Amino acid sequence: MDVLKKVPVREQDAKERATNFAEVCLGYNKEEAMEEATRCINCKNAQCIKGCPVAINIPGFIEQVKNGDIEKAYQVISESSALPAVCGRVCPQESQCEGKCIRGIKGEPISIGKLERFVADWARENGIKPEGAKEKKGKKVAVIGSGPAGLTCAGDLAKMGYDVTIFEALHEAGGVLVYGIPEFRLPKEEVVAKEIENVKALGVKIETNVVIGKSTTIDELMDEEGFDAVFIGSGAGLPKFMGIPGENANGVFSANEYLTRSNLMKAFDEKSNTPIMRGKKVAVVGGGNVAMDAARTALRLGAEVHIVYRRSEEELPARVEEVHHAKEEGIIFDLLTNPTEILSDEKGWVTGMTCIRMELGEPDDSGRRRPVEIPDSAFTMDVDTVIMALGTSPNPLISSTTDGLETNKWKCIVADEANGKTTKEGVYAGGDAVTGAATVILAMGAGKAAAKGIDEYLSGR
Repeated sequence: MDVLKKVPVREQDAKERATNFAEVCLGYNKEEAMEEATRCINCKNAQCIKGCPVAINIPGFIEQVKNGDIEKAYQVISESSALPAVCGRVCPQESQCEGKCIRGIKGEPISIGKLERFVADWARENGIKPEGAKEKKGKKVAVIGSGPAGLTCAGDLAKMGYDVTIFEALHEAGGVLVYGIPEFRLPKEEVVAKEIENVKALGVKIETNVVIGKSTTIDELMDEEGFDAVFIGSGAGLPKFMGIPGENANGVFSANEYLTRSNLMKAFDEKSNTPIMRGKKVAVVGGGNVAMDAARTALRLGAEVHIVYRRSEEELPARVEEVHHAKEEGIIFDLLTNPTEILSDEKGWVTGMTCIRMELGEPDDSGRRRPVEIPDSAFTMDVDTVIMALGTSPNPLISSTTDGLETNKWKCIVADEANGKTTKEGVYAGGDAVTGAATVILAMGAGKAAAKGIDEYLSGR
């Protein structure tokens, strides 16, 4: 065994997986996981923990994997994380825990994400559950949103002994985990639903089809329904567009709508009652993880797919693994390219997209080199579907129906990063509703911090 190299992880063949929605990565078996775990040198001052937004005891759980005690490894992870099977699949470990791994200085870092996934999957397959609270505190907390922030906050509060109810606007719990991330990256019934069941097993109640701001309000939850505190983890589901001519044409989608139709509404299944447009040539505008998800979904629905991004590959915000998988599957990358107009026929259907070539100039405020148009470089792409994957912002419904809840100019709720405290007494917030669109694990970290803040508030500390 070469201790400088990761134990390879098995994956579906690229040509085969491009035609199905089955999971791409097949994960480790026990022997592979134990072998990878032996590479960990169990640092005393573990930098990997500092790189984890929910501060999992990473050397601790890996040590248990090394010893073959997978149940103990799961309990170590569960002390910090409510969604280990999710995190093991979708966290950007390369820029967090693995990015700080000492083993990575002279070789490849420990495959922390794949080990976490193995442990969580083993626990699920063997019926192992996280341990709940031994004593109840007799206080009620409402959690708005059942995405990663809400589930994490609710799970942590339940472990502390609080009576927690999650209110979810959609008909199915899970938030972005069920509507935003494709099946081939994150299986819904096998993984997400089981993780949610684990949270419910801690005593958390989930009420679906409740739109806070319409069905009821935060003020009513606190004043009339007896909740002692509220956590807002409603995410950022309001899509952004470019504002270019033709964006209202038939065949232009936000990535949110396209992925929600495919994932939550099962529109990729021809038996589904929810239709989805199966374009022949699809352009996905954007370069983040959501753009990769939309592009790879369109590919599996039978399209030739182009990623259109105005900067170079070096600036792509998507995970390296997602870009690699997209390329393997046959996604075409049109980099240093920016759309200027969407063309349509007399019936309003997309027939093409006018673009212009770009080059990189001086760095902008974000530190990335600013894309600049190249004169006389306009051309037309032959496409029948355009998916805009340009980010999202929070829906202002909750903030506009809650007295005393301050928001910033981007309509994000203002909250203390350390404990989630907002400008309204007893109300806490975290995740994309506060930061704008970010990662699953950062939302979980915010949910965890808010649970601690709510406990301190309700305990009078």
